[in-house]
Amino acid sequence: MKLRYTTVVAVMLLFALAAWMPLAAQDEAAEKKSEQYEFTLLKEIPHTSMKDQGGTGTCWCFATVSFLEAEALRLGGGELDLSEMYIVHKTYPLKADNYVRLHGKANFSQGALSHDLMEQYSTCGIVPESVYSGLNLGKKSHDHSEMVAVMTAIVDAVAGSRRASPSIRWRESIDAVLDAYMGAVPETFEYEGKRYTPNEFAETVVKANPADYVELTSFTNYPFFEQVRLQVPDNWNYNDDFYNVPLDDLEAVSDYALENGYSIAWDGDVSERGFSASKDGYAIVPAEGAENDGEHPVAEMEITQENRQATFDDFSTTDDHLMHIVGISSDQDGAKYYYFKNSWGERGKYKGYFHMSKPYYRLKTVAIMVHKNAVPPALREKLGF
Repeated sequence: MKLRYTTVVAVMLLFALAAWMPLAAQDEAAEKKSEQYEFTLLKEIPHTSMKDQGGTGTCWCFATVSFLEAEALRLGGGELDLSEMYIVHKTYPLKADNYVRLHGKANFSQGALSHDLMEQYSTCGIVPESVYSGLNLGKKSHDHSEMVAVMTAIVDAVAGSRRASPSIRWRESIDAVLDAYMGAVPETFEYEGKRYTPNEFAETVVKANPADYVELTSFTNYPFFEQVRLQVPDNWNYNDDFYNVPLDDLEAVSDYALENGYSIAWDGDVSERGFSASKDGYAIVPAEGAENDGEHPVAEMEITQENRQATFDDFSTTDDHLMHIVGISSDQDGAKYYYFKNSWGERGKYKGYFHMSKPYYRLKTVAIMVHKNAVPPALREKLGF
């Protein structure tokens, strides 16, 4: 028996509706999931505009320059746009010298830490971005891959040489490479109608005193409440000035700093699955088996000194990125987060900013840099500064 035309159409519509309904439910669930986290900014430290490190591994410089710019604002120096690449240019010859002196048994890469900026700022000063951009090849964004490959070939050739002693000329070749790719750094410059040296500009315009800043970390393989050498690859000059404190104290320093108007230069790990800064605008550490109900933030792991240390010991926590903490926020359930400024340009849900949960911070922070007065007085006294 043949089906009537209207019956066939009705059956087809039913099949289409049946197929559409699960898809509609999936779309609704995905929409709920994307809207699951609702953040309220509770405290924001004055800071400067978003920057982009481009194709470089110089997050350490972008993060700490942003931190330095925020300090200039706090100290009354006005809103500045400082040159990251001036500091990078000044740092590479020191890395090269260290690498050769250690016969190639050291780290020569694009990475470094916040104290590297402060050390160069202390000795060499700094300049505005308008004076030195480091873009010497007519490009609009930074890419140091070829430049670093050329310098690496030089230092490897010198460090691996069977000569009785390296020549004195190889250092000039490093300077020449930097000048060719980035441009020569200025000895003096004019800014807003006045001429400065980089050191004069640092002292009279930026006004931050390098001696006023400290780095803190928290690992049990070092003694607490002492200064230690943080053993991570990017600590290429073996700096041993990190104050090692218990994890609860490290978190307390961050809270105290932000509540009292100080921002934080942050060094840590962004390799966790829960790090979704660009896509979703947050970084979290979901508890094992935690389910996303599409309405509330997921339950997170309880982070202790012990499980934090375990991830450092098995290399699942590394110092692979530096950023700038510029505030405190909360989600719709009242949980507190740290508000981060990244250096990957205006990408992602919050145009380069994101919210990091306290569990993620406790698990994945390697070190922080703050002003001395951003440390609670009792801990400051215990650490001796």
